[in-house]
Amino acid sequence: MTVSAQSVNHRARPANLPPGLGPIGLGQIGLGWVDLRDGGSASCGSLVYEGERLTTGWHHHDLHQIEYAVHGAVEVETPDGTYLLPPHQAAWIPAGCTHQATLHASVTTISVLFEPPFVPAAGDRVRILAASPLIREMVMHAVRWPITRRDADPAADDFFRTLGHLVGEELRHESGRGLPTSDDPVVAAAIDYTQRNLATATLAGTCAAIGVSERTLRRRFAARLDMSWRSYLTQARILRSMALLTEPGRTVLDVSLAVGFDNVSAFARSFTRHAGEAPSAYRRRAATSRSDVSGVVTLV
Repeated sequence: MTVSAQSVNHRARPANLPPGLGPIGLGQIGLGWVDLRDGGSASCGSLVYEGERLTTGWHHHDLHQIEYAVHGAVEVETPDGTYLLPPHQAAWIPAGCTHQATLHASVTTISVLFEPPFVPAAGDRVRILAASPLIREMVMHAVRWPITRRDADPAADDFFRTLGHLVGEELRHESGRGLPTSDDPVVAAAIDYTQRNLATATLAGTCAAIGVSERTLRRRFAARLDMSWRSYLTQARILRSMALLTEPGRTVLDVSLAVGFDNVSAFARSFTRHAGEAPSAYRRRAATSRSDVSGVVTLV
């Protein structure tokens, strides 16, 4: 999902691919296994990405992964759902899990990769963790040991084994930042249309676009996702707004309009209800995380 720590200052572009993805276009990655070690022999290590918007394409690998958003927002998509990764939180991606990630504008992420024995009871699905201060510091320290290194390092293995145990404990307390998906063709079409038209989507417009009645869409959403289309729209707008609020220069009013709220007060109430804090507070915290990153990438 990320670019090697050895090329941390390289700007994102279609040819700027993680180790193991090779010299191919992003659209060609599709559902393939990738060697994140890039031929190395490390049991655990890190990858760092700093740059502009990038979508990895669908892939999987044989290493457990923590994707930590130091600055900016990341969306992780799996066949079962879409998960937002705001600043100071981490996505847990187990070995073998097919996924793709979208790294939004001006983002810095650190991935920590583990061979499966290093993280006990890891589970088999993506989860979002509210990373503790200790885990955050250890993730940042981990950039000293790129996953692409060739030489064995017992001290590094001890470090990653300790981090793996801490992460295992955190996996018992995940936070819900996901949107459901469905293999029902009607629900899937409605989700796709809604996501592409978040600022303007209405129930009537969505039904007209996919060719079903409002009654049918309500019934199918309730049966397949155990939620209404309106609830899905609201949650999708809030998750998108969390990503936008991390971008420099964005105001709360600007973001509220961009995701379809005509009233900034209504947006603030909805955001606070779903995110647990006001959008202005979330924006300040994201800005703080940008200053926290200074010096992290100089370690490699």
